[in-house]
Amino acid sequence: MKDTDVRPVHPMLEKDYASQWLGIEVLRLADGHATTTMLVREEMLNGFGIAHGGMIFAFADTAFALACNPVGETGTITVASGVDINFLSSAMPGEQLTAVAQKSAGAGRSGIYDITITAAVKGSDPDDGRLVALFRGRSRTVPNHRNQNLPPSEDLSGKRNP
Repeated sequence: MKDTDVRPVHPMLEKDYASQWLGIEVLRLADGHATTTMLVREEMLNGFGIAHGGMIFAFADTAFALACNPVGETGTITVASGVDINFLSSAMPGEQLTAVAQKSAGAGRSGIYDITITAAVKGSDPDDGRLVALFRGRSRTVPNHRNQNLPPSEDLSGKRNP
């Protein structure tokens, strides 16, 4: 397996080329929970030599998506309706990031998920990592039109595109 491959432990990862490029690995999946890791590589750095905030955001967003979408569910998908991220420290090249996503609240088709991102030296205990960012995602569950064989001209809301 190439170092940028994501193990397809969840069907949505099979064609998630962004997560594959990031090198995200899934450590744990459960309904409402996901734990993932990613190594900070040179091509993920900004002009200051630290991990670009967009890379950390994308990493957290993948953990969020995995926690929101139970394996085997095909009638619906859960997508982000909004997110906030707070960066607390810098991630450095060669550090292993860990994202722990956990559902905090839910009502009807809406949910709130908290994702904690930490950084540790690769090979060390991730529990010893320092806090890099806190990400809060708000989710919305919608019909999965892809599994209903709808024409490609329909979007997730079911409305026809011109």
